[in-house]
Amino acid sequence: MLSARFRIAARLLAVAALAALTAACFQPMYAERGDGTPGLREKLMGVELPQINKPNASRDARIGVEVRNALAFKLYGTATGMPPTHRLDIRFNSTRSSLIVDPNTGLPSTENYGIDCQYNLVEVVSGKSVMTGTTFARVSYDMPGSYQRFSRNRALRDAEDRAANEIAENINTRLAAFFTAGT
Repeated sequence: MLSARFRIAARLLAVAALAALTAACFQPMYAERGDGTPGLREKLMGVELPQINKPNASRDARIGVEVRNALAFKLYGTATGMPPTHRLDIRFNSTRSSLIVDPNTGLPSTENYGIDCQYNLVEVVSGKSVMTGTTFARVSYDMPGSYQRFSRNRALRDAEDRAANEIAENINTRLAAFFTAGT
């Protein structure tokens, strides 16, 4: 009985010692810095987002605006940004594929929409690329009724918006990791 209590006390002491050793190591990513260096929020607000180059009035142009707006909101919040220190160039391609086709009508009832995106973070002062990456998003959507063309268009648009938001989230996460760790 005494040895069981001793083992439990020893384990609790080891856990407390490890917690004390690592207590100063943890620092939230978005926390204000006490040493005067800019925090992650200020670094992200210094990223300029130029317009994504797609043909005017095309479906991809609307998706490019959606990606850019979602990313701007994730980087800046409700603010408008700060003087740019970096520029983020984004290129993407979109795909659509039919997953399930109704054998009676030959029309798809479920489709998959995808975005493949490449991005490049360029330092404004030097013009040097400091980070490149790729990301993708795949979303599926159902079309209610094979002959309801307006609901089909709305389902596709909702899928495009979900994929654009996922792309923006992936890029925002990668930028946050870059500005926090420097790699």
